[in-house]
Amino acid sequence: MTVAPEKTAVMVQLCLEDAWFTVCELARMTPGRGVAALLPDGRQAAVFLDRTGRLYAVGNRDPFTGAAVLSRGLIGSSQGRPFVASPLLKQRFDLESGACLDDEEYAVDTYAVQTAPMAA
Repeated sequence: MTVAPEKTAVMVQLCLEDAWFTVCELARMTPGRGVAALLPDGRQAAVFLDRTGRLYAVGNRDPFTGAAVLSRGLIGSSQGRPFVASPLLKQRFDLESGACLDDEEYAVDTYAVQTAPMAA
């Protein structure tokens, strides 16, 4: 009798104060779309998987409106820089630096993101 090898789930994790926080399984993410994650301190992060397979994470709160909506924004690129556009007022936030591309006085938090096998 042969036994099929077990599948190991790959998890998406964010770095929070030198510790990794598991958000979800990578398989649950859709390229080009974001997911919102409730963090242990009550804040939210918006996590994105782009169409090339790269992961990004920024704060989910839109600094212009205060609404937690960036995870629902559209991702794209401008001059080679990946961004998310807020679904409300359409300001674009750089997914690597968090800087607002439309008003330099605003920015969102960014998080280091990694994938890791699910712990047994």
